[in-house]
Amino acid sequence: MRSDSEKIIRLLKTARGQLDGIIRMVEDDRYCIDISNQVMATQAILRNVNRQVLDDHLESCVKEAFEKGDARKHIDEIMTVIDKLTR
Repeated sequence: MRSDSEKIIRLLKTARGQLDGIIRMVEDDRYCIDISNQVMATQAILRNVNRQVLDDHLESCVKEAFEKGDARKHIDEIMTVIDKLTR
């Protein structure tokens, strides 16, 4: 991975901490809306991580493949990701 791995790791650890907090909230039978809000906050972090990873992939691997004239594989991979994101 050629991305800013320190930033990605920090965000993933934050999401992990939030997930641990959500588990405690469920175990403590906290208010459903509070739990839902925390789930959405965690999802937002993970979307941000995914966007950063994909952006870095386009800027490095895909750009390099286009320069070499060998981009088909990467185009197919990106299309697969887009399909998953739009479901």
